[in-house]
Amino acid sequence: MQIEFESPVTRWDKRTEAWYFATLPEELSLELRELPAPKRGFGSLRVQARIGASIWRTSIFFSDNAFVLPLKKAIRDAQGIEEGDMLTVDLDIIDL
Repeated sequence: MQIEFESPVTRWDKRTEAWYFATLPEELSLELRELPAPKRGFGSLRVQARIGASIWRTSIFFSDNAFVLPLKKAIRDAQGIEEGDMLTVDLDIIDL
């Protein structure tokens, strides 16, 4: 299943180091939660993500009312991504 969405980059700093995320739209996230998929830790789904020329595999996690995509430092650096930037993200859900 392939998905494209736009999201601002948000920072989660509840730990010593900061984590950065793109958030899937709430409606889309709720639809994804209803799909049959293997049960994984924290309700996560494995994905292949693409932002610009960067492609990587990771997992999206359900937080509050939406899935979030963690943005690795290497990806942020390669694409010049900073907190507050608006991103276009392509996702391929691997678990389905």
